[in-house]
Order: sequence, then structure tokens, then C-alpha cells
Amino acid sequence: MKKYKIRMLILSIIAVMVLSACGGGGGGSSEEASSGGDGGDAEGETYEFKLGHIAPPDHIWNEAAQKFAEELEERSDGRMKVELYPGGQLGSDSDMVQQLEAGSLDFGFITNAFLTSKSDAFSAWFAPYLFDSYEAALEASKSEEAKNILATLDDQGIKALDIFFSGHRTMMFREKVEKPEDLEGLSMRVTPSPALEDFYRSLGVSPESISLPDVYQSAQTGVIDGMDMDLDAAITSNYNEVTGYGALTNHMVWPSVMIINKALYDGMSEEDQKIVEESMAAASEFATMKRASQEEEFIKTLEDRGMEIYEIDPALFEKQMNEFDEKYKAMDPLIADFIDTFRK
Repeated sequence: MKKYKIRMLILSIIAVMVLSACGGGGGGSSEEASSGGDGGDAEGETYEFKLGHIAPPDHIWNEAAQKFAEELEERSDGRMKVELYPGGQLGSDSDMVQQLEAGSLDFGFITNAFLTSKSDAFSAWFAPYLFDSYEAALEASKSEEAKNILATLDDQGIKALDIFFSGHRTMMFREKVEKPEDLEGLSMRVTPSPALEDFYRSLGVSPESISLPDVYQSAQTGVIDGMDMDLDAAITSNYNEVTGYGALTNHMVWPSVMIINKALYDGMSEEDQKIVEESMAAASEFATMKRASQEEEFIKTLEDRGMEIYEIDPALFEKQMNEFDEKYKAMDPLIADFIDTFRK
């Protein structure tokens, strides 16, 4: 009988230990965290995020992604980690936005050009000659007008939280163009976006939607007369070899929009939402200002390669600016507010 009692006592102790372990605290698993967790103790919540974008690993976009990952991990004391998928590993902008909407992707850096197909309001960023510096564009991205544009995606399963800038748009030509009239009848490669294409059509240009891998050969063979491009892309893809003239028109900044799956964001504690937002803001400023600091270096590189770099007076494009403003301000009140606020 004594042995039986001892055995029962041992079994009771084991049962208590098992129940205590099952009811113990701690954060959600990585799988739970990736889908927003269960709203438990924020100090215990852990996350393993996925972030995708289309730019190559050596591009400023990926540096922004790396900075974002570093900031998240540091600010969360290691609770938040990010696995990066650069270079279109997860597909095109369209593919990744679908994944963001479905929740199979946590974060994406998506081109503003693509997002104009999701919300007209994003076209505001393509108003020609609205910003004359990276600093001015970065400041504008923190405004209420910019936040109102970002919020237009909230009902689509995604949440746009911030923006960074990866280049001024310039014009590169096979033959030298010195004034807007010289553009009449030319064929130019333009990133697919109604706003960008409308600007070029107002100049008498035929905008061509040619995929980036085919741009070099298209310019080389004369299929296009030039391209709308930023300087670092011209360097990495050797476009100087097929377009010997670069006009520093700087007619538009090139925004990249930082997006999170909305269900994931909504399921986070306010503390963790703040960590994500502050980490994005830090990455935005880092990437934008680094890109700004490289402008002179990129110009010199292209000149050393033999490209003639020159400027065209923005005042010569006043007619096209007015046409764009009139058309797009009538399209959406958010665009009107944005242009009216920042058009100097």
C-alpha cells in the first residue's frame, strides 16, 4: 500500500508539471506571428517576415530592405526578423501585390508606377517638375497629403506605410535633344503607367512599354530613340553604350512604396506597429539620402564612359506641366490637393 501511495504521489507531481508547461506563457510561434499572432503579450511575440521586391541585390532598393531588416531586429530586441527576396524572386510587382493581399507575403517594396493601376491617387507623384530635390520629395512623403494617398489601398488587403526615392528620372537619347520640340515624333521607352505615358504623349512622343531586359537591344537597333531612365540603371545596364546623350531633366522623382499585409498589421500590438513604422521611416531616409549623395558620382561615371550629360531648362516644359496638372487634378481630389500643396 505504501508503494502504491508513493507511486500515486509521483504521478500527481508529474501531472502538475505537464499542466503547468501546457499553460505557460510566451510569444506566438513564427507561423502565428506571420499571420498577426493572437494578440497576446507583445513582449513575447516573435515574427519571421518575408519581404520581396523587383530590384537586383546590388540596387539601392535592396539596401533599403537590408536597413529595414536591421532596424526591425534592433528595435524589437531580436523579436522581428526579415528574410529578403530581391530581384523579382517572388515575381513581378503584380505578383507580389497579389501575395501581399493574400497574406503569403508580409512586406513588399512596390513601384509607384504599378500602384497607379490600383489607385489613381498615386499618379500625383508623377506630376512633372513637382520636386527639385530628393530632400523636398522626402519631406513631402511625410505630409498628410501623401498619407491620404497611401491610405487609398487600405480596403484592398494591403497597407502602404511609407515611401522612399531611388532616383530622378532623366531622358537618354541616341541623338541629342535640346528642347521639347525636338522630342516630337520620337519613340521612347517609358515605364508602364498612364501618368508617365500621358506626360510623354503631351511632348509628341510615342511611349513604348518595353521590358527592362530588352531595352538595351531596342536602343541599339533603333527600335526606340531613347528612354526615360534613372542614372544608376543606366550605369548597371550600360545604356550609355546605346544612348550617347543624357539630359538631366529630373522631371520626376521615382518613388518606391513600402507595403505590409493589412491583416498582419492590424493584428499587431500598437507597440509593434510603431516599431514597423519607425523602422520603415529610418530605411526610407537612409535610402533616399544615400541615393541623393550618389548623383554627382553617377554623372561622372557616365561622362567617363563617353556619354554627354547636359541639362534642359525646366521652364521649357511649362505647357506640359499645365496639361498634366489640369487633367490629373480633375481625376481625383487627392491628386489636386497634392499638386496644389507642392507645386511652387
